[in-house]
Amino acid sequence: MAMAESTNSVLLQIDDLSVSFGQAESEVKAVKNLSLTIHKGETVALVGGSGSGKSVSALSVIQLLPYPFAHHPGGSIKYNGEQLMGAGPSVLRAVRGNEISMIFQEPMTSLNPLHTIEKQIAESLRLHRGLSGTAAKDRILELLDLVGIRNAAQRLTAYPHELSGGQRQRVMIAMALANEPELLIADEPTTALDVTIQAQILELLKSLQERLGMSLLLITHDLGVVRRMADRVYVMELGEVVETAPTEQIFSAPKHPYTRHLLQAEPSPKSQRTNGSTEEVITGKDIKVWYPLKKGFLGNVTSYVKACDGIDVSVCAGRTVGVVGESGSGKTTLGLALLRLIKSEGEIRFREHLISKYNSSQMRELRARMQIVFQDPFGSLSPRMSILQIVEEGLKVHQGNVSENDRLDAVVNALHEVGLDDSILHRFPHEFSGGQRQRIAIARALVLKPELIVLDEPTSALDMSVQAQIVDLLRDLQERYQLAYLFISHDLKVVRALSDEIIVMKAGKVVEYGEAEQIVTKPQQEYTRKLMSAAFDLQV
Repeated sequence: MAMAESTNSVLLQIDDLSVSFGQAESEVKAVKNLSLTIHKGETVALVGGSGSGKSVSALSVIQLLPYPFAHHPGGSIKYNGEQLMGAGPSVLRAVRGNEISMIFQEPMTSLNPLHTIEKQIAESLRLHRGLSGTAAKDRILELLDLVGIRNAAQRLTAYPHELSGGQRQRVMIAMALANEPELLIADEPTTALDVTIQAQILELLKSLQERLGMSLLLITHDLGVVRRMADRVYVMELGEVVETAPTEQIFSAPKHPYTRHLLQAEPSPKSQRTNGSTEEVITGKDIKVWYPLKKGFLGNVTSYVKACDGIDVSVCAGRTVGVVGESGSGKTTLGLALLRLIKSEGEIRFREHLISKYNSSQMRELRARMQIVFQDPFGSLSPRMSILQIVEEGLKVHQGNVSENDRLDAVVNALHEVGLDDSILHRFPHEFSGGQRQRIAIARALVLKPELIVLDEPTSALDMSVQAQIVDLLRDLQERYQLAYLFISHDLKVVRALSDEIIVMKAGKVVEYGEAEQIVTKPQQEYTRKLMSAAFDLQV
């Protein structure tokens, strides 16, 4: 889509924007002299590595950075010719959520845990459109249906913690689209979505653009989404734009070395093994997790949500079992059940221990040997603890006799293994990008050198170059320590790169289970074929 260069068509104009955190000696320059233009009806992608300043730049547009800790040494942000930099509260209230909406990267921290889904979407409709009662409810149901929430009417009274990561992301998208904004800022809008829903959401955004003339600022590490959606691309590295060009030019003839590095970074498929380990680390037989649905004054159980419904799984030392399926299919529930973090029925064995019969004190003795990397790194990292305190916490709990110096060495080594240095030890989670927080979460799991790690979307917040690094890191650690991985993800390219076997789940049941390459290239079930086609564009 060729955009006119006339001034009248410019919707957003950013000139020489700089963003800094802290003051004086502790000042960190997150963005340096960014200039960016978005025309009416245009899609502009902002890409770059984790911590390159993408999200900070987007938050600056609607003035949502934490003042005075974050500040703008200079720059201008004009929307429809009106200056937003330093604008008053009344101006910003009229613009936010109405003319400019934003899909945030981490939906669990962006949604209010005390309010139902219906109330949160209704708030924006009430403030900007004056809708209430039946009219608001009808609009909310329409939005939830648009973004692919099944049984939307039953979900209206749900709270964020009752939804999967992908479902929360879809609720965020519904809220952002509620008032049909002129400019939608989408910060990793499809990160937590499986490939089939991702395709639906992208088609929805495209159709809304055509119908409403909406502009889109797309922040993502998924270059496939960029190629499909964007008209122009800005590439950022270390807070600066290093290249900008029309999308096809970026992909066909990139000029900057960093752009070429991003385009070439993709995890390679895992090499086939002929003699895999048969030493079982954890097994689950007939795992069931059913949540009762209650109704009426007495709270009678009327039915059940069968999150996991009779799952068998086995993970061996030095091997990876990938778990894939659409959002809400029960992938995370299975991982939590195996670690005894939620109640379940069925038999679970960890090594020689029948842990399905263990109480909490018996389980505590085994926790150091089994770890998890959660899907939402911001929600799982304490905002009151420094990075040193977060990563060393497990060592203090499980290895209390280790000296302070040895603990520090172990923490530094764990951070180095995930590509972070020891200069961050005394900083806090809110000072990092989503991708950096994810690496900190992985370091926290690795520091204890466990036998089993459940990885719940561990690379979802990472750009492709860091994804490839994390995949290589996980492979290396697995080979060195014979780690067993249960790898939960909707990113089938990463699953293929890491997994020996793959479980395909849908609505709490296993659709297909087998060797990874067999599942990817020769799936037997129609549902699996759809997943693989959407991810790899294979004619299978």
